[in-house]
Order: sequence, then structure tokens, then C-alpha cells
Amino acid sequence: MNINELKTKPIWQMTGEEFLYLHRNGEEQVTVNLPTPTPNKKYVYGILGIAQLFGCSMPTAHRIKKSGKIGRAITQVGRKIIVDAELALELAGRKTGGRK
Repeated sequence: MNINELKTKPIWQMTGEEFLYLHRNGEEQVTVNLPTPTPNKKYVYGILGIAQLFGCSMPTAHRIKKSGKIGRAITQVGRKIIVDAELALELAGRKTGGRK
């Protein structure tokens, strides 16, 4: 049996010898292109982070998030909120974190 046939064979059908042979000899080089993080990007997290970024209260920060005005800057997975601070300020029309 060659290595390609072993790769297609389900593990539960392999003998111990076949499994060990495949484990030792069947490794291939796999290259994965991961996106490189941008070192100069600033992120804030959660409603508290939005409040600190805009210098407002937490209820106001929640309204800002809910309005969708900075929606492109927000990534939310479950309850975790990540905001690209620079993009959020740009979308809100502010140059700095202070009030207008």
C-alpha cells in the first residue's frame, strides 16, 4: 500500500503499523498565509472603550454604537466588541478623542 492510499484510508480502519508509518512519513509542508497585524492600529474594546474614545457616558456610547454611524469600525463576535479607534473617529467626523 502506498502513502497516498494510506492518506485516504479512515484511521479506524488502519492497523497500528499503518498509522505509525503514515505519521512518520506522510507529513507535507503546509504554508498558511496569515494576515499581518498592523502595528500602528489602535483598538478599543467594549462600550467602555467607545465611551473613553469619544469622551462620553456609557449610555451615550451605547447609543453611538446602536446608531450604526461607526458600524464599519466595529467588529462584534458574540458579546465581544472591538472598535478600530481611528476609523471610528473618522466616521464620526472627529479628528481627536476630545469633544467638538
